[in-house]
Amino acid sequence: MSKEISEGHVTTPAGFSAGAAAAHIKYPDRLNVAVVVSERDCTAAALFTQNQVAAAPVLVDKETLRANNRRIRVIAANAGNANACTGQPGLDNARATQQIAAQRLGCQPEQVLLLSTGVIGVQLPMDKLRAGIETAAAHLSPKNGLAAAQAIMTTDTYPKHLAARVELPGGLITIGGMAKGSGMIHPDMATMLAVLTTDAAVAPDVLDGALRAAVNASFNRISVDGDTSTNDTVLLLANGASGVEVADDEAMGLFGEAVTAVCAKLAQMIVKDGEGAAKFVEIQVTGAAGDADAHAIAVTIATSPLVKTAFAGSDANWGRILAAAGRAGVPFDPNQTALWIGAESVDELQLVRQGTPTSYQEADAARIFALPAFKIRLDLGAGDGRDLMWTTDLTHEYVSINADYRT
Repeated sequence: MSKEISEGHVTTPAGFSAGAAAAHIKYPDRLNVAVVVSERDCTAAALFTQNQVAAAPVLVDKETLRANNRRIRVIAANAGNANACTGQPGLDNARATQQIAAQRLGCQPEQVLLLSTGVIGVQLPMDKLRAGIETAAAHLSPKNGLAAAQAIMTTDTYPKHLAARVELPGGLITIGGMAKGSGMIHPDMATMLAVLTTDAAVAPDVLDGALRAAVNASFNRISVDGDTSTNDTVLLLANGASGVEVADDEAMGLFGEAVTAVCAKLAQMIVKDGEGAAKFVEIQVTGAAGDADAHAIAVTIATSPLVKTAFAGSDANWGRILAAAGRAGVPFDPNQTALWIGAESVDELQLVRQGTPTSYQEADAARIFALPAFKIRLDLGAGDGRDLMWTTDLTHEYVSINADYRT
């Protein structure tokens, strides 16, 4: 695939623009309302949190897309208030937000999708939100993709955005993306939000298939703290402004690979910006009886507080890794396990062979665990199943951030 990933934005694809405003929702003097607008109707696909306590914008977006996944024009987003656990007033406010955005941007309410992130259990300050949307809508520009990425941040320390240009059989298309997420990150879907846009012409069913595959290989492979948000949402809009159709098998395959690549980069940015995180760790599980078994073990290791605190302390306490694997509910023979750690190469240093420690030097293992990014591979010696997770260490700073989040 001819693909070039750049420092672009959600407005890099043709026909998209954005605006942002500081509406003083929780965060003073900081961008916290954004609109992303297409100049033409978009097909749309979306995936949402699996948490049964779903926020009002999630419920309203699902309702909207059931009725209309071919004529979406606007995404209206806010940070600082999740509009979650807010009952009927929260649903009413979400629908009112659609109306406000539609009136200001010249479309219908059913053409507006919503994103919210922030404090749970507080009603949206609608006067502030209305003013923010009106200001953002008055400053629409293709150059405001960065501002939109900044406006959806909560505890993030930097905006997460990129773009990819892809050569399809019918010509060149662009995919843009932005995401937010730092804490409350865990499958199913990583609190995380993501918006992807493309100027390719893509049917809704093809768009949905590409997004599902991409999310499974990216946002469903990351964990910071083991918590799944009430608001997790990934949206993908296609406006066809390039004139290039994704219609045949080759184009679908190339398009799907590109969407996955964009999602994977954004997902890794979220992990690297995890609350209080100092280390980015890739956990690979191989040699399982099946991929599902490998996934269960990788998730258990990635979310183990003991493993993550060992990462934080640069302590190559590999016993915690095997202990976590052993409680994942997956049968395997401990005497067949092997474990490697490394930086560029996962096989740089073998710590365990056939369930027994090797003669490695503790200082060498500690040096790898002290790196800002490293990899772990656990092989179970039972089959061809494999999976991976991206995770972080668990530091004092994570506790401090979340102890003070509402104050």
